[in-house]
Amino acid sequence: MRALTYHGPFDVRVETIPDPRPFDAQGAVVAIRACGICGSDLHIYEGHGFSPDLGFCVGHEAVGEVVEVGNAVTRFSVGDSVLVTASVGCNSCVPCRGGYVLGCELGRSGCYGLGAILPGSQAEFVSVPAADGNLMLIPDGVSDDAALVLTDNAPTAWYGARRARIQPGDVVAVVGLGPVGIMSVLAAQIMGAGRVLAVDLVAERRAAAAKLGAEPVDGDPRLVVREMTDGRGADVVLEAVGADATIDLATKIAARGARVSVVGVNQSSAFPMHMALAQFNELEFSIGLCSVQRELPTLLALTESGRLQPEVVITHHLPLSQGDDAYSLFHSRADGVGKVVLDPSR
Repeated sequence: MRALTYHGPFDVRVETIPDPRPFDAQGAVVAIRACGICGSDLHIYEGHGFSPDLGFCVGHEAVGEVVEVGNAVTRFSVGDSVLVTASVGCNSCVPCRGGYVLGCELGRSGCYGLGAILPGSQAEFVSVPAADGNLMLIPDGVSDDAALVLTDNAPTAWYGARRARIQPGDVVAVVGLGPVGIMSVLAAQIMGAGRVLAVDLVAERRAAAAKLGAEPVDGDPRLVVREMTDGRGADVVLEAVGADATIDLATKIAARGARVSVVGVNQSSAFPMHMALAQFNELEFSIGLCSVQRELPTLLALTESGRLQPEVVITHHLPLSQGDDAYSLFHSRADGVGKVVLDPSR
């Protein structure tokens, strides 16, 4: 099959690799109709990934059709239209069966495309372990574009907003307006935020958030957010980048007693948090990774009802054969790029 593989900083290539097989009797193989590039994939692309491996297939967002199942798979059959959850669990322990795969008691939680152990989904096919817990049927009426965003970006944003306990009327600031940030804007609105302030260095991304009802923060956010809130700051700050600088900014635009929720992936082993500021302002600070399976039931219901349109974050569709160009475009943040979707059939 054709797949996008990682060979070093800024070097992803379309190569032919062996077709995948089910890992075991509980596994399945999915023929991919569409796959996405996630912001966390850029960590790998930039050369500071999650393993030292080279030559592995990247990506962890995909929708498609089941083409093979192990004989122990009970929830899915060949021909089912499915989304592949970015988070992977064992489907055997109590936390995983409840959707909390990051709490896997067997230590089998993971994610596709971070290294050679679990090959990624930016390919024509992907092998899914413990398929009964790591696949989800796509309901009738939910498009592939919407379902693709539900594999990771939308659940991650919802998880961050949920942990921040957004209350009706809250002023919510979203730092970083890539796909997860835009989904954070929508999550905050659904949860009843009175105002959503949109923070990003890229003017086109601020404009995209403004079209969805957010208020763009033009200028230095440390000053402008205070001006926009009569000196208070934001009641809730959702950080969707993961850089030290943006996490630090999130704490500095927060009001006294605010909740700061970080879902951007951060690999720093020594983040320089301003502890005196956090303590004086009585900030609540949460950070974590999303168990997609736990958030999906709510998000699927919101999508089916029309209250959530996850596909609004998608700006570009490109063939898998142009995967290297797609990564370069997404990394550049040029041309108003939001989410990039790849078509493995081309």
